[in-house]
Amino acid sequence: MFAITGGDHVVMVDTGTSDPAFVREQHGYAKFERPAEHEPLRVLAAAGIDPADVGTIIYTHLHWDHCSNPELFPNARFIVQRDELAFAMDPVPIFRKAYQRTATAQPPILSVLGRVETITGRVEILPGITAVPLPGHTPGSQGVLVETDAGRFLLAGDCIDRYENWEGDATVDHLPSGSFINLIDFFDSFKTIESLDCEVIPGHDPRVLERRVFG
Repeated sequence: MFAITGGDHVVMVDTGTSDPAFVREQHGYAKFERPAEHEPLRVLAAAGIDPADVGTIIYTHLHWDHCSNPELFPNARFIVQRDELAFAMDPVPIFRKAYQRTATAQPPILSVLGRVETITGRVEILPGITAVPLPGHTPGSQGVLVETDAGRFLLAGDCIDRYENWEGDATVDHLPSGSFINLIDFFDSFKTIESLDCEVIPGHDPRVLERRVFG
């Protein structure tokens, strides 16, 4: 989860994972644990954020590890790319578990479907906060470009898993993750990021947690 503060209301980007027992049961991660201090409500409280004050939630994509816990935010609207929502409702078989679309579980976003707003393409959500399509990892993956006094930052979701993905290697400028639906789109998304003149914040790098605050 990321929180964007300083505007009229708190904006969240993604809402984290499900309860650990549920993850172990539904997704097969037998060793998955979430320390008590990482429980979403405790994390928000430590940051001085009341979930009721969160007015907007932007999902980078709808894999279960990014969009669980929407019910914790009673006053938020939820923004997702139209292509992503459509695919999450009826993914091809190999991706069903990633979207939690199984016989014993449903996509987390269904619990707040009445408050979901779909967008198509690049859209300014609020002043200084823009959704930027970055397909490849999923059909409707997007990043969130945030303008701050310290510069422009891109919450890249799973288009950029770790800093090493963005830094590339001797063969390519940027490395896609091993989880993708379309590699051509993935490399086009890298070109999009290059054009943004921003600092990239990966979606799964522990060093992001060490830094904690950007901007």
